[in-house]
Amino acid sequence: MMSPTFQDLESQATSTLRFFLNGSPIVLDGNSFDPDSTLLDFIRSQGQGFTGTKLGCGEGGCGACTVVVQSRNPATQQIQHLAVNACLAPVVSVDGKHVITVEGVGSPENPHPIQERLWKLSGSQCGFCTPGIIMSLYAMVRNAAYRGSLSTADVELDGILDGNLCRCTGYKPILDAAKTFVGEYAGKLDSSDPVVPINFEAANLDHADCCSNPAPSVQGCGRADCCRLTKEVDDAPAKFPRFKLKPYQAGTELIFPPSLTKHSPSFLKFGSTSRQWLRPTTLAQLLAIKAQYPDAKLVGGSTEIQIEVKIKAAAYRVSVFVSDITELHGLWPPTSTRSTFEFGANLPLAELEVACKKLVSELGVQQSGPIEAIRTQLRYFAGLQIRNVASVGGNIATASPISDLNPVWVATGAKVLAASPDRPEFELPLTDFFTAYRKTTLPRDAVIVKIIVPLNDTAHREIVQAYKQAKRRDDDIAIVTACFLVRVTPEGKISLVRLAYGGMAPTVLSAKKTEAYLTGKSFSAKTLENALEVLGTETDLPFNVPGGMASYRKTLALSFFFKFWHKVCSEINLSPDLLPSKTDLQDLNTIIHRQLSTGRHDNSDPYAQEVIGRQEPHLSGLLQATGAAVYVDDMPKVGNEVYGALVMSSRAHAKIISVDATKALEMEGVVSWVSHLDLPNERANWWGGSALDEVFFAVDEVVYHGQPIGMIVAQTKILAQKAARAVVVQYEDLPRIMTIEEAMEQKSFHPSYDRWIKRGRPIDESLAASDHVLEGTTRMGGQEHFYLETMAVLVVPKLENGEMDVYSSTQSPTDAQRWVAVATGVPRSRIVAHAKRLGGGFGGKETRSSHVAAIAAVAAKKTRRPVRIMLDRQEDIMITGQRHPCRADWRVGFSSEGKLQALNVDFYCNGGHSIDISNGVGDRAISHLDNCYFIPDVDFHSLVCKTNTVSNTAFRGFGGPQGMLVAEHYIEAIADKLNLDIDHVRQINLYKEAEKTPYHQKVLDWHVPRLLSDCRKTSEYEERRAAVDRFNKEHKWRKRGIVLVPTKFGLAFGVKAMNQGAALVHIYMDGSVLVAHGGVEMGQGLYTKCCQIAAQELRVPLTDVFTSETGTNTVPNTVPTAASASSDLNGYAIYNACVELNKRLKPYRQQLGADATLAALAAAAFQDRVSLSATGHYATPDLGYEWNNQNETGNLFHYFTQGACATEVEVDTLTGDHTVLRVDIHMDVGKSLNPAIDYGQIEGAFTQGQGLSTIEESLWLRQNGAIFTTGPGAYKLPGFSDIPQVFNVSLLRDAEWPNLGTIKASKGIGEPPLFLGCSVALAIRHALKSARKDAGMNELQDFRLPLTSERIRMACGDFLAQKGRVEKKEGQEDFFVHI
Repeated sequence: MMSPTFQDLESQATSTLRFFLNGSPIVLDGNSFDPDSTLLDFIRSQGQGFTGTKLGCGEGGCGACTVVVQSRNPATQQIQHLAVNACLAPVVSVDGKHVITVEGVGSPENPHPIQERLWKLSGSQCGFCTPGIIMSLYAMVRNAAYRGSLSTADVELDGILDGNLCRCTGYKPILDAAKTFVGEYAGKLDSSDPVVPINFEAANLDHADCCSNPAPSVQGCGRADCCRLTKEVDDAPAKFPRFKLKPYQAGTELIFPPSLTKHSPSFLKFGSTSRQWLRPTTLAQLLAIKAQYPDAKLVGGSTEIQIEVKIKAAAYRVSVFVSDITELHGLWPPTSTRSTFEFGANLPLAELEVACKKLVSELGVQQSGPIEAIRTQLRYFAGLQIRNVASVGGNIATASPISDLNPVWVATGAKVLAASPDRPEFELPLTDFFTAYRKTTLPRDAVIVKIIVPLNDTAHREIVQAYKQAKRRDDDIAIVTACFLVRVTPEGKISLVRLAYGGMAPTVLSAKKTEAYLTGKSFSAKTLENALEVLGTETDLPFNVPGGMASYRKTLALSFFFKFWHKVCSEINLSPDLLPSKTDLQDLNTIIHRQLSTGRHDNSDPYAQEVIGRQEPHLSGLLQATGAAVYVDDMPKVGNEVYGALVMSSRAHAKIISVDATKALEMEGVVSWVSHLDLPNERANWWGGSALDEVFFAVDEVVYHGQPIGMIVAQTKILAQKAARAVVVQYEDLPRIMTIEEAMEQKSFHPSYDRWIKRGRPIDESLAASDHVLEGTTRMGGQEHFYLETMAVLVVPKLENGEMDVYSSTQSPTDAQRWVAVATGVPRSRIVAHAKRLGGGFGGKETRSSHVAAIAAVAAKKTRRPVRIMLDRQEDIMITGQRHPCRADWRVGFSSEGKLQALNVDFYCNGGHSIDISNGVGDRAISHLDNCYFIPDVDFHSLVCKTNTVSNTAFRGFGGPQGMLVAEHYIEAIADKLNLDIDHVRQINLYKEAEKTPYHQKVLDWHVPRLLSDCRKTSEYEERRAAVDRFNKEHKWRKRGIVLVPTKFGLAFGVKAMNQGAALVHIYMDGSVLVAHGGVEMGQGLYTKCCQIAAQELRVPLTDVFTSETGTNTVPNTVPTAASASSDLNGYAIYNACVELNKRLKPYRQQLGADATLAALAAAAFQDRVSLSATGHYATPDLGYEWNNQNETGNLFHYFTQGACATEVEVDTLTGDHTVLRVDIHMDVGKSLNPAIDYGQIEGAFTQGQGLSTIEESLWLRQNGAIFTTGPGAYKLPGFSDIPQVFNVSLLRDAEWPNLGTIKASKGIGEPPLFLGCSVALAIRHALKSARKDAGMNELQDFRLPLTSERIRMACGDFLAQKGRVEKKEGQEDFFVHI
């Protein structure tokens, strides 16, 4: 049969795509949409009912865009449900398939059991990530029904959720909800009894004991209570809320549309002049395309190409979607006559992983080595959504130098079978396939057809092992990868060895000299020593190597080989006297990987009233879980609406020579160019958080990389972004300052800020009188907020009197109103700012959101059209700021018994180019330098560095965690110096009731000593610490650490005037209540708590109270939702409004009786013309601290939220990996308004603190001053696999708070637990102390956070780390800058 020509294909081609969306057929002309559009673009373009699928990162790293694609497996024809990233998937990829979104799974009126359980188990806070998580879980249960079962290991250990991130919850409640579905699914699809029982045990939920116990149970079930998972029980304790959850019926799901079974895929051709899409269905068609277009871009999973198109602006004129070619999808296990493992180039990585797992269990060790190496790398390869679509062939052809798999192919001697129009079949060995950076020996007109992996067919013992090290274990890009293969003769000599590395060179590095040295050698200590010497020369890197981490990468290369050597020695039964100890051998031969997680809450709700104090689920949780919750970018498109795309600086500091938007304005669909010239006057360009020191649009100079210069306005986001790239800006570079140290050297500080706190004798005198004095430097990096919803705004001009509605993703509607009014030149009364909910904020949307809102408003005024902006993740990180990097230089004086006597601290934070609210961060940092410890004499000084970086801003904790980390550093230094137990040093320095802080405030209602005592007891701290000591004596290459740490967090805004709240409460004639206040809901449950307060005071069910949104037209002059004070301020304001309403209703209660409904009372009051609307206001009392005044003035804080935490970790000293074994948190939150929400806040804050102190590392490029870590590919948040394996949370009860005076005696909880997450780094330091002692290093380790895998590994100081250290040569600087 003749092969088709491209002309033949063109004559048969169609542009019509046919697929289903949530059960409805879609017929789509491929020529009708932008060819750069993704599946996510298409889904969201369908408007209301299809906006649950979110854009979180645009690179497949967060999972917010997850949908399920239901299809038939090309090889088996079985129905499969694949979770995929819609932000990466091209629309062509779903032809012939069924796309299911979160709305297709269930609705608020009829939720799927997954959606209901996630909501009721408090697994959704801000909710932006929730739909994506729901869809990953939906694929899990659908596939379980076909597979026959679902285990806890399937849920937690096999990576089902590794491709999803959540910034709010701390993950535990999500895992608990998922585990309720564990069970047997066999036969349920066609059974008359399709119900899969709720699995309480797997989900760590008590069931039988709790709800039948008339006494409060200390076991609890983990969230609202266990009764919610079963039928209502009349005699259950009243303080437990009771819910009934839907059972899961496996056979009642969306079916695979029968018409798609008959769908016959055709050759597709569609697109535009800029990009054409082709979709062949056979290999012959693909080769015909390559004959016509030899440089056509082949697209499989699109997991890298879409990132190149969207983020790097790559242009591919011809794109060929190849994943529907069945011939490339095969899999051929070895047979008795063929010792190879072969699979098609199109085989998805997830399918290959499953196949490898099965084969390893079937084959003997002689042959299974290469297959196990493949499986090992695939398990930690990206997230499941990526593995479901990414192909092996695509991964090879990409030729990434840090590929997880390419070293495996090289080490195992694999080959690819390729084909081209002229050569139907030819082989290319992968050992020399990778020729240069991203270059291969594959001819430009050829395609990879099959991969062939040879298996051992000799009598020699073959051992293969693959390794990977990244910033975190799961879903991360490698720092260094490796695969080693060795064959050993029966006599114990090495007959063959291959050592292949990724991440050590522009291509896969084969250590040829080391291989040559080892060949023919026997196993001995001398052989290992010499091999390491040779390998050290082959893996040497320059100090300024691209990607940085030169010493760490070289050390990893040596450490991996060291591990492999001992693995081989143990497997060839080397004499025991030549082997390490049994424990060390086990540690060398395994990786750190978490076990199944567990945990408990002490669910007794001791302070529950009718509504207040009860564990009510988040009021928006079900809307969020069903995709019905509306965020700014989900709002329906307004008539005549246009989209804005920022033009941002590509220099960190430069003069602007010229800006030319001519080419952009000539592009089709472009509406306008907006810049500083469109402002009403020069003054209108200036704004700031606490000083007018930055501009909306750069004018003559740019002062940080990413600074907005102007904005293109166009008909669509894609068009606007393409046009924005066409704007030409010419610069003249100026010197730049990036780091704190550079700013200190050049005395570059923000002039409006210079703060100090002093108490006692002059500090030099006090230090001189101290028994001992130590000095040190504590250095901390910043932290990206990574709220899942990026900055978003929709500005709708009303076209008269300058009025505008501003719908902004902001924590401060009043600031949005203020700066939009300034930028458009109207009074604030003409601007109404609205905020219904945020997809996370964490402080990042307190001030910085106003910048985007103002720019959008200028465009709306100029074009007289509604303007929408939602920043892409990369843009958001570039322009919105982070937590402040900090440095503290300290001197501490102390007695020989370990008692603090004096402390002097010079504190610096990197504020960036403007001060924003860095002054408040510095204030809070130095006011927390004491943590929980009394210090008689202090002298603290704080400055804000002015640098050419993005302006850093508020982040949960707002300087408090940085200050408390300094405290824990000097406490550690004291214990080390005096050789004292650090817990003893902490204990003897704790405040006592009513002692005064350095700022003269009494510490009242002081419960930290009790919290520490309770935590010590319930966590079995003493026994476990002894066990840690034993473990560290017995283990050389694994170490454990354990700490018990207190926290004291001051509650109040630093500016007295901001400590006020206001509310407006309406009672309607039907008895329903509308509550408005100044707080913004961003996942912290503020609306829920405030509605509970109103319901409690007005004596109505919670369901009768509603909050629609926060708007400046209902409650004016609001303060930002921040400082953990929003329930204090707004809750008390609501209470005061309700008191006024109750006062008005009192006569009618007396008249109609105590049981009268609110509707009856309202009707009676209305008849008497009594107002049913009231405002409330609250101002925090007893504040008035005066800065830079050594005398006693007023209080700085209203009260202190307190806590204690015991944390245990385990560290792999050869790689730097770690895992958190157990965490026990005890918090004093007063009388909780809603314990379910507070538990979630504690777990979420802890997880953010864990990230801050360990894996979240922001990096800047030395070459141009740009931030490098602009998305989840480079910036790592804690994921599902990073949380503590045991995670217990308790709230203080049976205590008194006589001095509290807050709403219902509750405490703010959003920020205080975050510092406790930093206990993970403190525990790692404890573990490293043992490792360093083993290496003969007794000096205290430098205190620099985050404690990344690089810093952990290099701190160990062992002989491999010494061999791996790369010295800096003259003229060399690190590739990255740590600001």
